[in-house]
Amino acid sequence: MTRRAGFAISLATLLLASSAAVAQDAASDATASATVHADRPGPVMSRHVFGQFAEHLGHGIYGGIWVGEGSKIPNDHGYRRDVIAALRAIKVPTVRWPGGCFADEYHWRDGVGPRSKRPVKINTNWGGVNEDNAFGTPEFMGFVERLGAEAYVSANVGSAPPSETAQWVEYMTSPNGSTLAKERAADGHPGPFKVPYLGIGNELWGCGGNMRAEYAADLTNRYATFAKSGSGKMLKIASGPSDSNYEWTDTLMRLSGKNIDGLSLHYYTRPRDVQWNDKGAALGFPESEWASTMAHTLQMEEFVTKHSAIMDKYDPAKKVWLVVDEWGTWYDPAPGSNPGFLVQQNSVRDAVVAGLNLNIFAHHADRVKMAAIAQMVNVLQAMLLTDGAKMIKTPTYWVFDLYLPWMDATTLPIEVKSPWYHKDAVAVPAISASAVRDTAGQVHVALVNLDPNRSIPLSVALAGVSATSVTGRIVTGATMDAHNTFEQPDVVKPVAFTAAQVAGGTLTATIPAKSVVVLDLR
Repeated sequence: MTRRAGFAISLATLLLASSAAVAQDAASDATASATVHADRPGPVMSRHVFGQFAEHLGHGIYGGIWVGEGSKIPNDHGYRRDVIAALRAIKVPTVRWPGGCFADEYHWRDGVGPRSKRPVKINTNWGGVNEDNAFGTPEFMGFVERLGAEAYVSANVGSAPPSETAQWVEYMTSPNGSTLAKERAADGHPGPFKVPYLGIGNELWGCGGNMRAEYAADLTNRYATFAKSGSGKMLKIASGPSDSNYEWTDTLMRLSGKNIDGLSLHYYTRPRDVQWNDKGAALGFPESEWASTMAHTLQMEEFVTKHSAIMDKYDPAKKVWLVVDEWGTWYDPAPGSNPGFLVQQNSVRDAVVAGLNLNIFAHHADRVKMAAIAQMVNVLQAMLLTDGAKMIKTPTYWVFDLYLPWMDATTLPIEVKSPWYHKDAVAVPAISASAVRDTAGQVHVALVNLDPNRSIPLSVALAGVSATSVTGRIVTGATMDAHNTFEQPDVVKPVAFTAAQVAGGTLTATIPAKSVVVLDLR
């Protein structure tokens, strides 16, 4: 995670055609149409696209995931039971840890051994608070084991030598017998941890060292060479670009493409995309900022398309993953909170943003094989918010719940003709869609209406689908900033969607304003 501003992009770029073949019709037409091509199946959408990011930042780890064994908050050996249960319910596939900017100042030895003897340091990136390292490697591995998820560990390239990364990997993955394996056993885990994904630094162009791309590529090659897993395959993911930094992608792929398995991409949606310290409020915003948020979110389509094209030049076989391991909304800090804790509420606007991004990732399932929303608990576009013993599920959480059938499903091409949503200088297609055939053979269609004011009638031709009935669920709210609170935790949650019919090979529905709808065809 970075605190540096992204590249300014003209809203005109948002009207590029997507890989899902989105086409806009006349602005005066208030209806939408689409065709799902189940007869032309596409690539599989990896479940790892639904990954999560957990950084040592604010109350993301401490208080959000970890409370310690002595806490009065119900816990399983220190892990919050409510958080574990909620995350297991949406089948979190991958967790990226320990950062973020925190990763390139993190020394793994600070987080192993008896907790009472671990050093206390200052978190210089996020809030200037004490970091007591109570949540280290053994605790993180215990967390992903309880979730049934896989570990994506970010190594320190910015302030540690490659030998430190190599030793950390050995500590985590070496079979019994080595000195570091014995140390791991003394920390309570005799067998090796599973580390299928290793990040080679974080944002090396920014908080990871303010490096030139050529230097970062040389370091990537060096660190990747010496990080050797002792058990099981470990994919190595290079620190990639932010936003539209296509030169960085070109350089990394040219100089390091043969030594890596993935390249990261970071992009945050902000309502105000001019000054980094003036992003806009999470609640109580005007419609103009709803519109700008949608427009900036849709830029993800352009970024993924263009970075993928550069990767194709060096890797036509698409062996290297594009890993969007930081994405989501970033607003001004909640009033009264520590500005370094990145606390923000989560509303219907965030639910729509989540649906738009997941649809974009589905359109690029051939290259986008992993992603991680920022972040998991209590930070930025969180799945969950906690306050002491209380926990609530956010609108974004419920969108991830709706999209569960997309995990490891076969994507189906979908062509959409959409009316436009206009507000001030913004003009964007109102309807976004994706479709999949899940692992059981059932077809699902996701529809996002980003227009906050009007419902949109839609007809979908079903090519290669024999469906006689349809059910669905919807996430929406009464206002643009409708959200859940600890006093009213169920203001925004999925409810049954009954306004869809299927007959004669055509699906019809009217998609309510500011909503995310998932339809299941049978």
